Amino acid sequence: MAHVEDRWYKTVNRPDGKPVKEHTARHGKGHRWRARYLDPDGRERNRSFATKVMAEKFLTEVEHSKLAGSYRDPDAGRISLRKYAAGWVRGYPDDSSRGEQIRRHLDLHILPGLGSALLSQLDQRPSMVQQFLNGLPLGDGGASQVAITLSTILNAAADDGLITRNPCKAGSVRMPRQPKRKIVPWTSAQIEALRAGLPPRWQAMAGCGAGLGERQGEIIAMGPDEIDFLRRKVHVRRQIKRVGGRLWFALPKGGKERDVPLPGWVSLALAAHIEAYPPVEVTLPWNEPGNPKRHCKPVTALVLFTGRPGAPVLPATFNSTAWIPARKAVGMTSGGPHQLRHFYASALLAGGVDIKALSEYLGHHDPAITLRIYAHLMPSAEGRALRAIEAAFAEADGPGTAQEGGNPR
Repeated sequence: MAHVEDRWYKTVNRPDGKPVKEHTARHGKGHRWRARYLDPDGRERNRSFATKVMAEKFLTEVEHSKLAGSYRDPDAGRISLRKYAAGWVRGYPDDSSRGEQIRRHLDLHILPGLGSALLSQLDQRPSMVQQFLNGLPLGDGGASQVAITLSTILNAAADDGLITRNPCKAGSVRMPRQPKRKIVPWTSAQIEALRAGLPPRWQAMAGCGAGLGERQGEIIAMGPDEIDFLRRKVHVRRQIKRVGGRLWFALPKGGKERDVPLPGWVSLALAAHIEAYPPVEVTLPWNEPGNPKRHCKPVTALVLFTGRPGAPVLPATFNSTAWIPARKAVGMTSGGPHQLRHFYASALLAGGVDIKALSEYLGHHDPAITLRIYAHLMPSAEGRALRAIEAAFAEADGPGTAQEGGNPR
C-alpha cells in the first residue's frame, strides 16, 4: 500500500506504553519525507521530498497514472544527455553523412553545453534548453541545424519513455529558424561567361549542372555509361561523396537513380569533352551505410572529370582553383556550383515544366521539397491565365470558346 514515511523520526513506546517520537540515524540529513509505493510490475519504489504535502501529492499522481495506464517511471530520466546520446547516435553508421553531421553537432555544441544535464532536468526545466540555444556561437542557419539535432535526440528520449515531453517543443522555447532566402538564379549569359572561364578540362561540368540539374557529387562521378546519346537521356546512377575524410561511390542522394533529358548543347559539350579528355578508370569503395558486409566493396567506374591521374576531381579543389576564380572574373561575388542547379530549375519552370516532373529530374524524393525551394520562381497563375486566353483568342478571328473555335453569333 502506498504511504508516506517520516525519515527523521520514528515512533517508539515508552515503558509505560505511551508512544513517543525519537530521532532516527537520518535526522537532519536529506529530505525528510519518503513516498513509498508499488509500481505496475509490483516492485516497491520510493522518492523523498522536503515536505509531507509534496510527498502526498506525488503519491496521488502516481496512483492516478497507474489507474489511467499512463504511469512512467519517475527515475527513468535520471540519465545524462551525454550517456543517452552516446547510445542513440550509434543508430547512424560512421560512414553516413548525416551521422557525421550529428556527431559534429554533439561534439562541438550539444555535449559541451548540455551533456552533463539529466534528461529529467531538461524535461522539468525547458529554460535550460532555451539558455543553451541562446548561447550558440552560430548564425541562424547553423544554430537551426544544431537545434534540429537536439530536438531529434529528445524526441527519441520521449518515445523511449524517459521524459514526458520533448522540451524543445515547450511553449516557452523559441527554436532558431533557418533563414528563408529566395533563390535568385543566374542568367544564361552569366552561366556561359563562368563556363568559359573554367579550365578547359572542366568546362563541361558547368553544362552538367546547368543543363542536367546534377549535384556536384553526381557530376564528378559521371561516366560514359550514364550517357545515352541516341535516346537523349542521362541516367544518373551514382555520386562521389566524402565522409570521414574518405571518398566513396554511392547512389545519388536519396538512394534513387533517375533519368534526365539530355539537351543538344550538353550532348555536344560532353561528346567534345570525351574526345579531348578520354574517361579514366577510378576505383573507390561503394558506400551502403548500415551494411558493413558490402559498404567497403571496391567499385571501378569510368569517370569523365578527373584531377590528378586516376582520381576524380575533388569538390574542394574544383571550387578553390577553378570555380571561385572564374566567378570573380565575371564579377560575381558569391554563389557556389549549386547555382547551376538553381538555373536548371528556373529554366524548366519558366518553360512550363510542371513541379512533379522537375522534382523527378532534380532527384528530390518529394515534390513538396521542390515547391518549397522554387515556388517563387514559378510563373504566376495570373500570367499563365493571360497567356492561355490570349493564345486561345489568337487562334480565332475573334473571341470564342475552345469548342467553338470562331466568332460568337
